[in-house]
Amino acid sequence: MAAPPIELILMRQLAGHLAMPIFVVDPEGNLLFYNEPAEALLGHRFDEAGPMPMAEWSTSFTQRDQDGSPLRPDDQPLVIAVRSHRPAHRTFWITGHDGVARHLGVTAFPLEGPEGRHLGAVAMFWGLDE
Repeated sequence: MAAPPIELILMRQLAGHLAMPIFVVDPEGNLLFYNEPAEALLGHRFDEAGPMPMAEWSTSFTQRDQDGSPLRPDDQPLVIAVRSHRPAHRTFWITGHDGVARHLGVTAFPLEGPEGRHLGAVAMFWGLDE
């Protein structure tokens, strides 16, 4: 397997030093990394989860819209950023691996390299106080 582009390596390095929860995926949407603050909201350590394909991470947490209906993977901001190469934002509920439901705000944006080459996407998220 080829090494990821330097921009993704640097994004992962930056995410490791941020206090805000961050999720980093490659151009196909494969999870490359999420940081320690994200672990607290997801209820699962990245060391235990590891890299995974979009089909797995986008459905591994119970996600509900504001009205309680299931949130389709295609409506998740990070999936939109990867597939449409545009930023997206949404608030929704997630139940992590620890069984705790949390109300999150999620903003995702695509990463581009030289000459507009699509490199992947990043989501940053935070818990919303009720």
